[in-house]
Amino acid sequence: MRIIAHIDMDAFFAMIEERDNPHFKGKPLVVGADPKNGKGRGVVSTANYLARKFGIYSAMPISQAWQLAKEAQKQGQKECIFIQPDIEKYKRVSDKIEKILRNYPTRIEKASIDEFYLDLSFAKNYKEAQNLCKKIKEEIKQKEKLTCSVGIGPNKLIAKIASQLDKPDGLKVVRPKEVSRILNPLPARILPGVGPKTEEVLVKLKIRTIKDLKKLSESQLKKLFGKFGEELYKKARGIDPTPIIEKREIKSIGAQITFLKDTLNPKIIFEEFQKLVNKTFYEFKENGFTSFKTIVITVRFFDFETKSHEKSFPVPLTSKKALLSKGMNMLLPFLDKRKNPKKKLIRLIGVRIKNLK
Repeated sequence: MRIIAHIDMDAFFAMIEERDNPHFKGKPLVVGADPKNGKGRGVVSTANYLARKFGIYSAMPISQAWQLAKEAQKQGQKECIFIQPDIEKYKRVSDKIEKILRNYPTRIEKASIDEFYLDLSFAKNYKEAQNLCKKIKEEIKQKEKLTCSVGIGPNKLIAKIASQLDKPDGLKVVRPKEVSRILNPLPARILPGVGPKTEEVLVKLKIRTIKDLKKLSESQLKKLFGKFGEELYKKARGIDPTPIIEKREIKSIGAQITFLKDTLNPKIIFEEFQKLVNKTFYEFKENGFTSFKTIVITVRFFDFETKSHEKSFPVPLTSKKALLSKGMNMLLPFLDKRKNPKKKLIRLIGVRIKNLK
């Protein structure tokens, strides 16, 4: 019998900041880009649960979050605190949580900085798995002063969905015989991979819940969404054979930046590009790689049109100097008529390297 648990740290970045700054306790808190009094660029990284009551959520434009916070304040709510993320600190905490989990006799997949999958198939039954997760939750709370929500199910998909059904600081168990009953009334949007565009198509077909989704055949879904349609058919039925991946293969490394102000100023763009190259090459070396063959340059213009240029080289590249010079040559056409005939201002640039050795 397969038993999988999904550990999801609650409002991770915000909760770390609350823990480390007691004066934030009991106040709405948003971690993200500098809002600059409603004129800031970038997005919300995470918001604590008090800020979420204002409608603020992850990936929301920071300017929109600022407006929502101010509207809430006008209505008598507490003033919202905005702080910029300290990713290195959050990584250190994530590593400590992983260390706690590795003290238990289980295979672990670190899905992201604040998410982990555990294979608890060694447990005799779901009750034993539940008791083990209670111990894990308590140890994390005791040692790191943070809470997490845990979902337990017969596969990774059900475990992940279960962890979302009892937040924060929850523990939800979905046994195999309960899968259909639990899934059917949930919004189709809860299924991993169903983003705004997919949801829009489904809503037009009057499909809002997973039960509605199950009315479509596999061939109908494939016609609508291609290969993802086949996956969606299985997900709606709680089917997920995906294994626990203990160590993920790094296939690419990169970084990007959103400018504080849209620009075509070569000096500003090249200075920021050099910082991106430095960051990318540092991670490249830190992960033990020695060469790369492909560079990808991404540019997003002021109107959100996004273009990319990918180039592979016959001889592998090994130095930061090579990445900077060849990457710069690929970026230059976006500053003139070759790839930017209307001379549109640039909002974001990014660099990524692939085919790593």
